[in-house]
Amino acid sequence: MIGEQPRHGYELMKTIEARMAGSYSPSPGVIYPTLAWLEDVGYALPSIGDGNRKCYRITPAGEAFLTANRFAVDALLARLSDADGGTREDVSDPVIRGMENLKMALRLRMRRGNLDGDAAAAIAKALDTAALEIERSY
Repeated sequence: MIGEQPRHGYELMKTIEARMAGSYSPSPGVIYPTLAWLEDVGYALPSIGDGNRKCYRITPAGEAFLTANRFAVDALLARLSDADGGTREDVSDPVIRGMENLKMALRLRMRRGNLDGDAAAAIAKALDTAALEIERSY
């Protein structure tokens, strides 16, 4: 995105959130270390912009990296643009409730730890079965 135009961290967070139709908003703990890394490796340079904020622009090395990795960048951007195709406004409340229940159950189970091979296999089987059932219901 800084290859498109110079941007500051907050603007990057909001742009990513908008491109993902609100389904994901990166935190400052993701954006600012990434910008620092881009600066460290020479792919971006900061300058002081409005309000004394660092505004990052791409460097020639960053441009070369983007060019060399264009296929991966395009694939990532395609996934981002697909994120707005499944807005929750067109999904019924019971389906959303079921999705949220599944996510919470998985988070709670992962937090408990002790996920041995048998438990992992059982969870994977349950998820695969649910996926097949959903595919068949259409």
